Amino acid sequence: MSTRPYVLLSVAISIDGYIDDTSPERLLLSNEADFDRVDEVRAESDAILIGATTLRRDNPRLLVNSATRRDEREARGRPPYPLKITITRSGDLDRDLKFWHHGGDKLIYCPDAAVSGLREQLGDLADVVGLGEVLDFEAMLDDLGARGIKRLMVEGGGTVHTQFLSAGLADEIHLAIAPFFLGDPDAPRFVNPGDFPSGPGNRMTLAEARPIGDIAFLRYLPKEKST
Repeated sequence: MSTRPYVLLSVAISIDGYIDDTSPERLLLSNEADFDRVDEVRAESDAILIGATTLRRDNPRLLVNSATRRDEREARGRPPYPLKITITRSGDLDRDLKFWHHGGDKLIYCPDAAVSGLREQLGDLADVVGLGEVLDFEAMLDDLGARGIKRLMVEGGGTVHTQFLSAGLADEIHLAIAPFFLGDPDAPRFVNPGDFPSGPGNRMTLAEARPIGDIAFLRYLPKEKST
């Protein structure tokens, strides 16, 4: 029986599929009620993963913001914050990023060639794990399972989402659709071109659809096919 965690992809997009614009400031796609929904999903997760490009671009803290939810986690014998994970090929991660200095434990996955440089650069700010010559997502999930991670929330960006989806490794997708178009061909999208198991002939199951203010929230199950 597999010990890999359940993988949930979480993303907010414009109607035309963009996750950000090209300005220096982060584009806020969700509303306050949807941000609170995301906070609840974080609180229910054992770990949260974000790609290095998104980490550098957005400089997020990636926390459970609700004190009540943190208290509830501790009451169940869990740390107040989920494990925070990033993945990087280059190892180019500034030690001044907010990610390292807020919340609980941090973990980096990278190719073996980047391990020593990251450990020297970040010191005790994060545990660094090599995955071989390349970033092997299946090996990463196996390692997370061995660490007791049962539920992994993936918050982007597009390259990371593309890799999980094209490899058939996502169990659930949360889409929050903002009520506007962006229309910038240079802006990052939810996914990049790829070969996806959930194509036109292999439709996913829509498990939930509801409004959250002006946001349309959709929950899909890629591994459960609609009939």
